[in-house]
Amino acid sequence: MALKNAQYYTIMREYEKKQLKSRDIQTARYEEVYKKLPEFKSLDESISILSVQYGKKLLGGDSRALDSLKEELEILRSSKKNLLVSSGFPADYLKPVYECPDCKDTGYIGNEKCHCFKQAVIRLLYEQSNIKEFPTEASFDNFSLDFYSASHYDKKTGRSARAMMEETLKRCHDFIDTFGEEFRNLFLYGDVGVGKTFLSVCIAKEIMNREYSVLYLSAPQLFVTLSQSKFDRSDADAQNISDYIFNCDLLIIDDLGSEYTNAFITSQFFTCINERLIHKKSTIISTNLSLDSIANLYTERSFSRITSSYTMLKIIGDDIRIKKKIEHREERK
Repeated sequence: MALKNAQYYTIMREYEKKQLKSRDIQTARYEEVYKKLPEFKSLDESISILSVQYGKKLLGGDSRALDSLKEELEILRSSKKNLLVSSGFPADYLKPVYECPDCKDTGYIGNEKCHCFKQAVIRLLYEQSNIKEFPTEASFDNFSLDFYSASHYDKKTGRSARAMMEETLKRCHDFIDTFGEEFRNLFLYGDVGVGKTFLSVCIAKEIMNREYSVLYLSAPQLFVTLSQSKFDRSDADAQNISDYIFNCDLLIIDDLGSEYTNAFITSQFFTCINERLIHKKSTIISTNLSLDSIANLYTERSFSRITSSYTMLKIIGDDIRIKKKIEHREERK
């Protein structure tokens, strides 16, 4: 996944700050040592003078100058080290202090991105995703099928809540494993509290850990942002987020139908999902609405785009939040 220019420069500015911090620490330590050990400063000055002298000799054609320089510099450096240690300083006290010694706070090892750069990408993506607002336990490691009963059946298909969730989990993992290779979209629908948002966040975290950009927005947040960017061109934040809505690798629209719906909203919804389909940018939509309600509220045109281009995943069951509250009360008794 290629970072947007603004994202890349944001990360590189952080590396510049780290490098400046390292130089400031090193400068302060040199000043401390010079103040306590004037003779140490004299040795440093001798090394500088010696280097200049031998440089002139080399330019003058004296081929023996380099060997002589190495010998004399080694003596002076050894004297510096001994003086530093004997005065109670660590031997490496004046070396640069890096947060990442592997890349020396540059972000690169040769032409390859350092492991710390990759972690910086993930941190930035989390910051820009809105996912950080969710509890840390929202992950597949904490996803439990126990909340989905094998004796709770869907009236239309006759399948149990557990069987339907098992199939949903398989489709979600396929979505994650092929992300960036196959273009897919997910539509999660079902009653309140059956785990649609939790599942969306689980997917988002997996996608971001693979260094793809994700933006999570509730439906009201999405439409407020799109409205602001359309009617107030001076709102830079709204303009930036609006651009991200259309261009991020994965957009999650949560709780579709919880917003106030009118002709403008339905038009913006169609534009959003249609543009992302055209540019093959994946989208996950979750809603408590029935499919019939989606068609009625957001027009047949939007409904057609969704049913033809999204994997439709129905989730049924009891309200998990209520179940957890009941379990918590019983545990406290």
